[in-house]
Amino acid sequence: MGRLIPRTMASQHPDNAVLPSWCSGEVIAGEDEVREAYLSFSSYGCQEVMWDAEGKDIDPHVVRKLLTTYPDYFKEKVLGRDVFLTLRIPNPLIEVPERKVFLESLQAIPRHNDIARIFYNGNGASVFEVILPFTSSHTDIIRVKEVFRRCVVDPLKASIDFRGFTLKDLIGDVTPEDLEVIPLFEDIESITNIDTIISKYVELFSPPYMRVFLARSDPALTYGFITATLLAKIALSKCRAVYERMGIPVYPIIGCGCLPFRGHNSPTNVEKFVEEYSGVWTVTIQSAFRYDYPREIAVSAVERLNNLLPHGEPRMLDKDSEDVALRCVSKLMRIYGDSLENAAKEVNAKSGLIPPRRARKLHIGLFSYSRRFRETTLPRAIPFTAFFYSLGLPPELIGLRAIRELSEEEYSIVRQLHINLIHDLTFAARHVSWENLSLLAEKELDVQKVFGSSFLDGFIPSYMEDIATAEEVLGIKCGPRTASDRRYVNTVENLLISLIEGDEREAKNELLKSAMMRGSLG
Repeated sequence: MGRLIPRTMASQHPDNAVLPSWCSGEVIAGEDEVREAYLSFSSYGCQEVMWDAEGKDIDPHVVRKLLTTYPDYFKEKVLGRDVFLTLRIPNPLIEVPERKVFLESLQAIPRHNDIARIFYNGNGASVFEVILPFTSSHTDIIRVKEVFRRCVVDPLKASIDFRGFTLKDLIGDVTPEDLEVIPLFEDIESITNIDTIISKYVELFSPPYMRVFLARSDPALTYGFITATLLAKIALSKCRAVYERMGIPVYPIIGCGCLPFRGHNSPTNVEKFVEEYSGVWTVTIQSAFRYDYPREIAVSAVERLNNLLPHGEPRMLDKDSEDVALRCVSKLMRIYGDSLENAAKEVNAKSGLIPPRRARKLHIGLFSYSRRFRETTLPRAIPFTAFFYSLGLPPELIGLRAIRELSEEEYSIVRQLHINLIHDLTFAARHVSWENLSLLAEKELDVQKVFGSSFLDGFIPSYMEDIATAEEVLGIKCGPRTASDRRYVNTVENLLISLIEGDEREAKNELLKSAMMRGSLG
């Protein structure tokens, strides 16, 4: 293996409650994101930065600005050898308004590398990988490589006058000549078929290694907390099986936020996290991880992750165990989905309360593409998580009543695969507000003016069943346990009262207070 596989990848997920001191506005954008990339390397110790062209405008000259603004750091830490800038590009088949951004992102890579070669006196490519969202087939990966070859590399060979003068003679060569693509798997079909997808790609291209990216937040949003964890474990087992069968190292990345619903990778949960996701090589260090905890605690946690990952091998599932796990997935996601249908409209309606932390252009108006479940349009995972936590109804508990429908064999596999299930649910349960739940369950007229009937008549009764399951089946006490828990619950209770009284400004203030206390917007 001729390169460092990064252990920590700073991402631009807008889940931070606290704005960093160097941010010049209410959202992190423009020059601030370039500075943020540098600080993610130099101050926090992240080994990789995801430069996200999916759904937001990014600085097209990021490499030039990094190398010229911070030359001393990048002389010591070589970009593409010691630290890495990895582009996440739009999927042109899914994110249709962003199709040209897909091509522009690929075309910019040689320019980034031209700057780096001058800076490093002729060394090779500094930017050579891209992340492809919504990967569902090996052909998706191949298609990106072919676009890069045919639209970026091959045109340089063309003559541009009768003397045989080529485009390469005019603008120079292209580095790299071949692009590495990291497939990002986000739905149940692609995740459960990950071994087939990467095996077919390996058979055709025989790469020296593969990096694959497992989403953790969107599967939780779409299928539920426990289901998302089970799917990740199935995928990790399948990735290891590909390596053992084909001899090609597979290095999984997992995208996790700080709260349990989105993966529970927080500065205060490092050891439990690496225990839970054995076999993962790289983990995202999202905005809340960096900005919603004291800097020294976040820096120490990144260092521990860099040293601990990969933490052992994934649990390997034989065919029978995988079948049992998939039966669990089917039962859990069905009941979670029943609750989700009753809640989605309300979450969408209230998502404006959640403060934006990045300058995004997708998911609204012309640039919208939606996460969908059944016939329901879903919000994004961060506002979804923030909405429920802010009401004192942690989303980890949604659909938990499905536990009662599992057979003994199925429940056993859940507990084996979701190692820290009780630990994670206990964290979430401390954030339950009984007062808010009572207000919503009683459905007084002033509450009905704020919340729709599907939420009050459908979601709330089922959520009460979920809480009963946590307490009666799993032995988890719901509600605050400590004085700080009580202060937190008081904040979310004030938020609900503000909503009922029609004071949206105060509701937003209380929402932000509660997010700062729990260490993440959502």
